[in-house]
Amino acid sequence: MTDPDAIETNVRAAVAATGIEHEFVDCDPDLADTGAFCEAYGYAPEDSANTILVASKGDDPTVVACVVLATHRLDVNKTVRKRMGVRKASFAPADLTVERTGMMIGGVTPFGLPNDLEIWIDQRVVERDRIILGGGSRSAKLYGPPALLTSLPNATVVEGLALDPPE
Repeated sequence: MTDPDAIETNVRAAVAATGIEHEFVDCDPDLADTGAFCEAYGYAPEDSANTILVASKGDDPTVVACVVLATHRLDVNKTVRKRMGVRKASFAPADLTVERTGMMIGGVTPFGLPNDLEIWIDQRVVERDRIILGGGSRSAKLYGPPALLTSLPNATVVEGLALDPPE
């Protein structure tokens, strides 16, 4: 596994390189999961975005990072799978997520990812005024405008990447 301090340094440098105003919010690693974090720190779930890796099936999987609001479900079986151009895709297992990002589940962020990893952002994420998302570790979150995400060179905004929440 990659050095957590190196990951954090890399993530913070990638965010700073955007030149866009932001802040890092420290959090208890035991409260890093979205629901617990929002409840403990007073952030709205509809302003929280999760970065989720999806992998195709097979020995050499294609992997993409998807950013969706915490209140919505990533449409892996239709939109993501079709966009990937594969027959089968699913959420990447934790070990593959760590291998590709160096980050633990609950701290994954689109900043500091390998350049060959595409980042797909659900349209509804960029419609928010500000979002809170993983900060590269389970002890930090990143808070700022969605322009942080759209400034990334390997990021694409995708309409319908996520499904509406159940009524």
